[in-house]
Amino acid sequence: MEVAVSPINKLDAELECPKSRSCTNRALLIAALAEGRTTLKNCLECDDVAHMKLALQQMGVHISGRNSMMNVTGTGGRLSKPGKKIFTGNSGTTMRFMAAAATLAGGSVVIDGDKRMRKRPIGDLAESLNQLGAEVTAKNGYPPVIVSGRLKGGNASINGALSSQFTSAIMMVSPFAERDVEVRVIGEMTSKPYIDMTVDMMGAFGVAARNSGYKRFTVGSGQLYRGREYLVEGDYSNASYFFAAAAVTKGRVRVTGLNPKSRQADAGFLSALGKMGCYVKRGDGWVEVRGNELNGIDIDMNSMPDAAQTLAVVAAFAKGKTTIRNIRNLRIKETDRIRATAIELRKIGADVDELADGWVIAPSSLKSADIETYNDHRMAMSFAIAGLACRGIRIRGAECVSKTFPDFFEVLGKLRS
Repeated sequence: MEVAVSPINKLDAELECPKSRSCTNRALLIAALAEGRTTLKNCLECDDVAHMKLALQQMGVHISGRNSMMNVTGTGGRLSKPGKKIFTGNSGTTMRFMAAAATLAGGSVVIDGDKRMRKRPIGDLAESLNQLGAEVTAKNGYPPVIVSGRLKGGNASINGALSSQFTSAIMMVSPFAERDVEVRVIGEMTSKPYIDMTVDMMGAFGVAARNSGYKRFTVGSGQLYRGREYLVEGDYSNASYFFAAAAVTKGRVRVTGLNPKSRQADAGFLSALGKMGCYVKRGDGWVEVRGNELNGIDIDMNSMPDAAQTLAVVAAFAKGKTTIRNIRNLRIKETDRIRATAIELRKIGADVDELADGWVIAPSSLKSADIETYNDHRMAMSFAIAGLACRGIRIRGAECVSKTFPDFFEVLGKLRS
């Protein structure tokens, strides 16, 4: 599917915040492991969540409901061996969370993904689970993953630079290990706010996890998650595209349904826009961005890598150079996002130096272009924002937004009304 995006002369809009994929998938797993029933409200409906839901159902979890509300009957950590291979598509959260959850199934579980997922490393997570007494194999460090043997607990180490989801996955299943679990982080932990989100959500369901400076995480064995009613937050990641729209058009966008105290990583995107010259205002459950003359900045985006492509597009409309760095792990996402973003930015006329861990972006005379998405939802949504201020932007393979934001282009179209 190809979508042509037309410029907006005057942007002045208000919209409800899209729902959070990161919160929804964590909530689903925790609810599945809890004692009793959980009602999840405000869930995101997208491909990633559908893969997570189906994987849990294959392991004996009863999940019902529709239209953003799901009822989950918890298993108390007693998952079942599925009758067939679990397929995660290109959902990294599902692959990683289920690799850890499968250590509670009491039998051999095979977890596989699509062609791109088989190129996304998982060997570090497998090794850490093995250190904790499970039996996990991943040929050459990549899916498919074969999991057998229960989690026993003890001490393990994890490479913090590749994905915070590895650590989150281990922590969420650790209460069901035979002994307490301690995970030591090697190197610098990437995407720290996502770790904070995991710890907070575990606590909301009754399990304490201790974070010692992002260098050591401990979870006591024998704790129980308790089923409850839980409201999934609005998603700063998906909201970031509309804040970026205000920035590149010098317009105004207010997004409602946001938690001002959220631990979500991409809440930091607002600070980045502020440094570039936008006006950011926060109220009770809403955030508003007003665009202004944009200036280039130098920014470390290690804590919010999912917003890096969007800021890179905004940088193409700024005065002066923007350096975005410390996001090396983008090379192992749905595509090599550093390389792909550089290629597509050059298509629209930006001057881009591709770094090992980011970009240096200087604006030039922007022009029309056909944008390739590489089957990456964030490529499609980020470059669609360029089309609001640059004539002739067409997004090829636009259907890939179904991964996390199926109605993105419909919502984008409503900005004109």
